[in-house]
Amino acid sequence: MASGDHAVVAVDPSSLPEGTVVTNSGRISAARQPGDAPTTPPFSKDELIGLDDALKDASEKALVRFSIYIGDLGDDPVAGARAQLANAPEPAHGALIAVSPNSKDIAIVSGSAVAGRVNDRVAQLGVTAAVPAFRNGELIDGLIAALRVMATAAVAP
Repeated sequence: MASGDHAVVAVDPSSLPEGTVVTNSGRISAARQPGDAPTTPPFSKDELIGLDDALKDASEKALVRFSIYIGDLGDDPVAGARAQLANAPEPAHGALIAVSPNSKDIAIVSGSAVAGRVNDRVAQLGVTAAVPAFRNGELIDGLIAALRVMATAAVAP
């Protein structure tokens, strides 16, 4: 695919849950029933755009495929983060910042091809950069700070 091309996936409307439609643009839109938990992240559009820009910038600067995971990491946060990294594109060339908000765990793991540059020291710098914003309830700002510091510390050779 050329840059800017998007893959189009055909969706059978009869396979969608009740209250769900495919819009003219191809986006799937779903109604939520009263009492149902929201399925969208608790972040604003601007926060998500800022995080996406920081991921892109960090990945290009360090030549590491950075990614973020927010959710339960299980009893062993590092093992949970490694399992999430294994599902990321190009895990050997990736680094994952994983945050479990409920247990307040942060785990940073890296793939085998970048482990020499995204090492324990770089991970600690990322955590140190993120914690002040996390303490103020600013999860996205903390993640962006971690990405910037880690990308600078892990600049490609």
